[in-house]
Amino acid sequence: MEIEKEIQNAKFKDEYQKAYINIIYTYNWLNAMIKAELAKSKITPQQFNILRILRGQHPKPATINTIKERMLDKMSDASRIVDRLVSKDLVKRTVCEADRRAVDIVISDKGLALLEGVKLEESMAITLSGHVTNEQALQLSDLLDAFRG
Repeated sequence: MEIEKEIQNAKFKDEYQKAYINIIYTYNWLNAMIKAELAKSKITPQQFNILRILRGQHPKPATINTIKERMLDKMSDASRIVDRLVSKDLVKRTVCEADRRAVDIVISDKGLALLEGVKLEESMAITLSGHVTNEQALQLSDLLDAFRG
């Protein structure tokens, strides 16, 4: 549905204003879908992001700094989120052998199993492919890269 109909506003200052309002609206729409899917597994989008980062590192450990650098939400408190994941037994934290001041973080078997059960990527791909072609998805990705450019 067109943004004008979604927010019941047909007047924009210009196409740039329309585009950024559309981006914000679409972000919130996607975020609601993501939260609903992850709520089934009792994790937040930020926790999911950290688990995916650690799965990508597995079996190699990661540090908090590595996680912070790779997180999608740069405003998140990675240390606090890791604490919550530790309390859920989804990740393990150990003292780094090479540097006793550092902490190594690895995803646990329980965390890997949880990620196996989450169908977020499949759900998002089905939603996106139902509305845009592969070429349009590529163009959208390129436009978003240019927007951040």
